[in-house]
Amino acid sequence: MFGAGNKDAVYFDAFCELAGKSEAAAEKLVKMFGRMDPAHASERSPYSPVHGKKVDDETRAMAKEVKELETAGDTIERATIRRLRENWITLLDRIDIHDLITSLDSVLDYIEAVADRIVLFEVRVAPPEAAELAELLVRTCKRISAALALLRDKRKAQEMLTICEDVFRLESQADKVYRGALATLFAEGSEPLMVMKWREIFDSLEMAVDRGQDVATIIQGVVLEYA
Repeated sequence: MFGAGNKDAVYFDAFCELAGKSEAAAEKLVKMFGRMDPAHASERSPYSPVHGKKVDDETRAMAKEVKELETAGDTIERATIRRLRENWITLLDRIDIHDLITSLDSVLDYIEAVADRIVLFEVRVAPPEAAELAELLVRTCKRISAALALLRDKRKAQEMLTICEDVFRLESQADKVYRGALATLFAEGSEPLMVMKWREIFDSLEMAVDRGQDVATIIQGVVLEYA
């Protein structure tokens, strides 16, 4: 076992708890995009301005829930780093613990950034790539949670490595969707203000998946070093 003692078990609990919050937050994003109209009818571009009603109360409530998850995640990260400063001897490398908890928190930070901008920018219409990236993000978070649930057990090394490869494939898929989204976003006919808004949203979605890949890379390194 990696974390046989109580002092080390608390780190594994923190990893799993933080990953679970990212998973829940990513699922909220999917629901937020699902409440929006598909890319609105436009002869030239799906990124023309939309006038009229603002983001509804339910979407705002979901964004608030994502923020609450992100705040709870920050608390977990700070407590874990504080504990790491107090305990100099750990079964896992201290740098691995630090990098893993901060990378997990970064995933949640970028998810919250997307939810925040949906409300801030009054986004009511979503191009299909947004929902697709959110779905890939959920799948990434679920695979990360699955890997972290096995991290205590050396006997699960091969299974963890397989899950990490799944995350790498999901990141590759997300990268393709992201590039396609940017190509459409910057096509002739897109309204500049909408381009600015959606560039921020797409960047945050893509970065959330990228940070998920960072988590998988750290898990892979831990498994290869200790298994």
